[in-house]
Amino acid sequence: MSELPEDQLRQCGQSHLIDVWKSLEEPARSRFAAELCSIDWSRIERLWRRGISSESSAATQKIQSPRALIRLPETEGQRQEWAAARQAGRDLLAAGRAACIVVAGGQGTRLDFDKPKGMFPVGPLSGKSLFQWFAEQLATRERHAGQTIPWIIMTSNATHSETVAFFEEQSFFGRAPETTTFVCQGTMPAVDAKTGEALLEGPGQLALSPDGHGGLLDALERDKMFDRLAELGIDTLFYHQIDNPTTRVCDPAFLGWHLREEADVSTKVVEKIAAAEKMGIAVERDGVSCIIEYSDLPDEFANQTDARGRLEFWAGNTAIHVFRREFLESVARSESGLPFHCARKKVPYLDDEQRLVTPDEPNGMKFERFIFDVIPAAKKALFVQGNRKEEFNPIKNASGSDSPETSRSALLALHKRWLVEAGIPVPDDARIEIAPVVATTAEELRDAIPRIRQPVSGDVILDASTLAPE
Repeated sequence: MSELPEDQLRQCGQSHLIDVWKSLEEPARSRFAAELCSIDWSRIERLWRRGISSESSAATQKIQSPRALIRLPETEGQRQEWAAARQAGRDLLAAGRAACIVVAGGQGTRLDFDKPKGMFPVGPLSGKSLFQWFAEQLATRERHAGQTIPWIIMTSNATHSETVAFFEEQSFFGRAPETTTFVCQGTMPAVDAKTGEALLEGPGQLALSPDGHGGLLDALERDKMFDRLAELGIDTLFYHQIDNPTTRVCDPAFLGWHLREEADVSTKVVEKIAAAEKMGIAVERDGVSCIIEYSDLPDEFANQTDARGRLEFWAGNTAIHVFRREFLESVARSESGLPFHCARKKVPYLDDEQRLVTPDEPNGMKFERFIFDVIPAAKKALFVQGNRKEEFNPIKNASGSDSPETSRSALLALHKRWLVEAGIPVPDDARIEIAPVVATTAEELRDAIPRIRQPVSGDVILDASTLAPE
């Protein structure tokens, strides 16, 4: 019994775990004891009590639109400023000062896909996976920069082994294996929403869930990545999530604005399509920049319009960020770190008869951290507007909005538009997929046009094999 934090478990309302431990045989008993010892149960109790409290929403405090906001260019002067920012970003990449982080801990469950979401086929015609799509984007960015861009992929316990195996099977998509690093996010026990007792998913198995994309900070610190990046001369970190294939990876203009404005953290935002759209919103709350989750924004604010009848709070969070490495490191190493958020979820659990119950309604509470909670800690937080049609087409649902169908359609429309803008005639019924290894923007495509060796009609995939040698 001395192996267990028995007193803490009793004081924190987790006595049932002691009984579970007693019922186990070796080696399951030792494994369970080690797991229980690794968890701060007093913190779990505090989080649960906060989750069931009736605290007023922080969103009801005084909020306004962010002042540190760069809008898309409309005038010639603004276009020149954007061009200067783009060049600053290119110079940063050419100096080897940037790394790319993609958060890929989720599974494709909501897409009826039983593998890590990064393995989901997104190429409209090729069926390339999200991982390959972004690997090719990075290859193009590296080719233009003349520098290797370290790639950090955050996985979860549920996706780590399969993700690493997939990269090995695909020969790291042509990348040198040492340029790609996998870090695994942590987990938190789920508890019964009514009692605060930790739920079990099996005999001697806690019901664990990933600790959120904010778990990235602990994962980087645990694997000493901040120190390794510093040794490589990396001072700027581009961050995005795996589910949006139209993310412009290491976007030079975005990186450049981040540098020019000397920001600790920059966030790409897009205009919401409706007040009720489920997107976090960039605001200033009591004078401090932050992201407010859509569920925490009262209707009176969500529906508020300006003098022209447009949404006052329109800047939707795309989950695309740029961080100053030293700033992110300081947050990771601070005592407070990032706060945990509580969410009521349907959590399968073992009942008293050792039967696995799949609830129909939310029964449990999960705890996770959000990466955007670093924003209030920044001396300067910047928001930069992106083109929604071209940069924000995530895959979140099996059908309807933000689905594979809408995302692939957006890619096809985008690639056709690039060709038309480059002066290439494209039949109305043509479906064109442009591999990211060929181009990631209309500007890059214009440079590649002279090398295209086939007519652009019907269903066409423009990839490296379709281009004449440089």
